Amino acid sequence: MATSSLGWAIVLLLALDTATPAVTVALHDGSAVVAELSTVDARRHGEVLAVFIDQVLRKAGAERADLTAIAVGVGPGPYTGLRAGVVTARVLGSALDIRTDGICSLDVIAAQATAGAAGSEFLVATDARRREVYWAVYTPDGERSAGPYVSRPPDVPAGLPVAGEGAVLYPELGSRALAPRYPAAAQLACLAVDRMSAGLPPRLAEPLYLRRPDAREPGPPKRVTP
Repeated sequence: MATSSLGWAIVLLLALDTATPAVTVALHDGSAVVAELSTVDARRHGEVLAVFIDQVLRKAGAERADLTAIAVGVGPGPYTGLRAGVVTARVLGSALDIRTDGICSLDVIAAQATAGAAGSEFLVATDARRREVYWAVYTPDGERSAGPYVSRPPDVPAGLPVAGEGAVLYPELGSRALAPRYPAAAQLACLAVDRMSAGLPPRLAEPLYLRRPDAREPGPPKRVTP
């Protein structure tokens, strides 16, 4: 079991991310990931997320009251899917009075992509819809050096390897595609545990929308003249 530099133990951390079409949930006991579930279902984030949380807890022989920390991917991502994960994490964290750490979902993808980048600077790009991508630039060791931003593919710096769904949707973005396509809660959990072990404070679980949601309140009715 990992112990922070401040002396407290990490007993059971729940990690979840719904910033992309993937819904991914994992449990980490401070030493290793003990349960994980992921699927790609862009239309049922809230429904699938609740089921997955219950299933990973059951698999680990735990209950929600046993959780001692939560980590959530805060995007950037489309409004509806991203909101499902962030709201769930914040409600659970508040109800259980436990640490809730918000981590950029692009950073989670980057942490997995460093091996494939093979010592090169690289991009992470995910689908922002409207023929745009969310993206950020990373150093060879996975540290974010620029971003996140939302742009049209032609406005993204070219020539670097690219991880994330953007590399699949827009092959012209980079020199080659890197895995993974989506963030994994297991990697998110590991990043959160590393932060806790180092005694770092939690980051706010605030969603990174980068633009207004697609759904907007209707304006006043237009005046019709005869």
